[in-house]
Amino acid sequence: MATTQDNSRNFRVLNTSPIRHDGLDKVTGRAQFGADFNMPGTLYGKILRSPHAHARILSIDTSKAEALPGVKAVATASDFPVISQPLDLSEARSMPRAVAENDLAYDKALYRGHAIVAVAATSAHLAEDALDLIEVEYEVLTPVLDVQEAMKEDAPILHDSLTTMFRTGNFVRGDDTGVKGNIAGHVQALQGDVEEGFKQSDVIVERELTTSMVHQGYIEPFAATAFWSPDDRLTIWATTQNAFGMRSTVSAIVGLPDSSIKIVQMEVGGGFGGKGAGYMEPVAAILSKKSAAPVKIVMTRKEVFEGTGPTSGTFMRCKIGVDNEGYIKAAQIFMAYEAGAYPGSPVGGGAFPALGAYKIDNLLVDGYDVVVNKPKTQSYRAPGQPQSAHAVETVMDELAEKLGMDPMELRLKNAVHEGDMSPTGLPHSRFGCEEVMDAMKEHPHYTAPLDGPNQGRGVAVGYRMHGGGNGSSATINVNDNGTINLITGSADLAGSRVALAMQAAEALGIDTEDVNPSVTDTDSIGFTSGSFGSRITFDTGRATLNAAALVVDQMKERASLLWEVQPEEVDFTDGVFVCTLNSDDRLTFKEMAGEMSHTGGTITCSASDVQGGVGPQLAGNIVDVEIDPDTGKVDILRYTTFMDVGQVVHRDNVEGQMQGGVLQGMGWALNEEYYYTEDGTMANSSLLDYRMPTTTDLPMIDTVILEVPNPRHPFGIRGVGETPIVPPLAAIANAIHDATGVRMTKLPMSPSSILKALGEKDGE
Repeated sequence: MATTQDNSRNFRVLNTSPIRHDGLDKVTGRAQFGADFNMPGTLYGKILRSPHAHARILSIDTSKAEALPGVKAVATASDFPVISQPLDLSEARSMPRAVAENDLAYDKALYRGHAIVAVAATSAHLAEDALDLIEVEYEVLTPVLDVQEAMKEDAPILHDSLTTMFRTGNFVRGDDTGVKGNIAGHVQALQGDVEEGFKQSDVIVERELTTSMVHQGYIEPFAATAFWSPDDRLTIWATTQNAFGMRSTVSAIVGLPDSSIKIVQMEVGGGFGGKGAGYMEPVAAILSKKSAAPVKIVMTRKEVFEGTGPTSGTFMRCKIGVDNEGYIKAAQIFMAYEAGAYPGSPVGGGAFPALGAYKIDNLLVDGYDVVVNKPKTQSYRAPGQPQSAHAVETVMDELAEKLGMDPMELRLKNAVHEGDMSPTGLPHSRFGCEEVMDAMKEHPHYTAPLDGPNQGRGVAVGYRMHGGGNGSSATINVNDNGTINLITGSADLAGSRVALAMQAAEALGIDTEDVNPSVTDTDSIGFTSGSFGSRITFDTGRATLNAAALVVDQMKERASLLWEVQPEEVDFTDGVFVCTLNSDDRLTFKEMAGEMSHTGGTITCSASDVQGGVGPQLAGNIVDVEIDPDTGKVDILRYTTFMDVGQVVHRDNVEGQMQGGVLQGMGWALNEEYYYTEDGTMANSSLLDYRMPTTTDLPMIDTVILEVPNPRHPFGIRGVGETPIVPPLAAIANAIHDATGVRMTKLPMSPSSILKALGEKDGE
């Protein structure tokens, strides 16, 4: 059940739940995912991966594999033209040279599962047989698997040339400090005088917290097919959230211009940020070039776990001081994020928004991007923010306890408002910070009685500072029956087709069913940033509205021809064109479309939007838990999630996104982790052993939707994809404390860890 704040805006299409245009194909199995695509003559690729977490590659002998009948091509990192370029790790987040080394290791294997050699053969089984014939000689080195250990001066070094980059802005490259080691980056947010702020504090709480590396949990493994044609045109059919980004990266790695590469986006069977980067596309391309045939590579589930990007494990130290009335006087956070084998953890995404929900004059946040012998990390929904919110919100809960203050009252006292300074040094724009907190405090769940001695209630809020990409494009073709074809380049991860179609329908005065939305390839649409950052309904929505405005302008011109007036004398309101000189001259959008053939022909309008930056957003959680004191098992009894979404587009999708984020947060808090042995082997690289929540693990998740219009979007939209996952880690930790009196500072809060903490408490 969802509730929403009273809203005076009157939309005809938005805030409804029409059937998704892609729904029928997906439920009937007709939708084409990466592994479904086949071409005549396709070869099958397989990849040999390192058995060591840290090892120097001394030699690779592929001669026996190449001699095996049916093997058509073998590729190593030396086949990538980009490998001849120097490796500048200061730009590793986007530098193709580093991406190429992650796709196929060059001189070092940096994690168990790191790709070493690729083979293409006439069957998948034959390709696997060929892998067994490849001889790789390694010099095994000591791995470093813990972020704190990696930061020590005597730690094993992953990259001899790596030096620390320092930056004070979330999107600023920064300066090279010249300090060598495993610390790739240091980001900092600083305001006021922190030392003086703590002197003014009456109550100070400081906690150290750790979180584990976790996987996004998408069901569909990575899959890609590449065909390098004889005329040097490369086409890749891929499961990706970022087609244009993939095109640029592949271009730089394989040495073809962007204009010679086409990325065809297949349906994406879950991504959550993890499919914003590719792993096999350049490999498949080189194998295709060598074999003169299409090459298809599909990962196994074990390869997905060991060879693709999870999100960072962290070590954090959070210190917050308040006066006796509960006003925050100072805050200081230290956070170290695992980057995996190459620089580029989401530490900036965690550091800068960490304290964003609160008005704090004196703050210092230091975040460190640290390489370790694990897979290179990738985004996972609100990248970096669930971890930092976990640190801040558990400390806020403890401060409320020490003050004897209601936890939501403490948060409301310190809530930011429009114009207050954010941790980035920029003033906050309008968003529903106080509104979300108020709704939590006034909700019946917050004061409902708990029924048992082992039950507890926790709250937390999560601030997200939405960024954005470099723009989106959209094309609208008007059909003579009054329907339109809406073409975009944004991968549909969770219903963006229908959300964009609804915005077009709202703007043009037609029904959602009259819009035919499609996602096309990189040759058929203007540049569009990836499907991440909660930006599609916002950014691609703005591009769609820009294209719709052009359509209206052209149709006004057509109407002016019919009525023999000037275009500016034609008005368009609620889907109807009206002559301002004679109100009897009026045509609906559909009627006007029927006049296209004799007023100038087809109407096709394309537009882009480069505004970027969805803006801030807040979510909140109230959760009730029950702890079994004999087993340590946590049962979620009741859950209510709150969020300011700006403006609801597709109501069912909004509720689903909020509930899905909570579900993933539950897994992160209670069960999920990459479990490594001492030699760097992931011991739970299957969906049987990697414990994600199922329907039996959770109750109904109630949603409370608030709508504080976003001034950056014509309809007030903010986006919903990421913020719901930010508060659950802390909310569940606070509920466990309420039930047990124990502060759990290490995630996941598994039954064994809770039993251990309860035992230590009883032994005090």
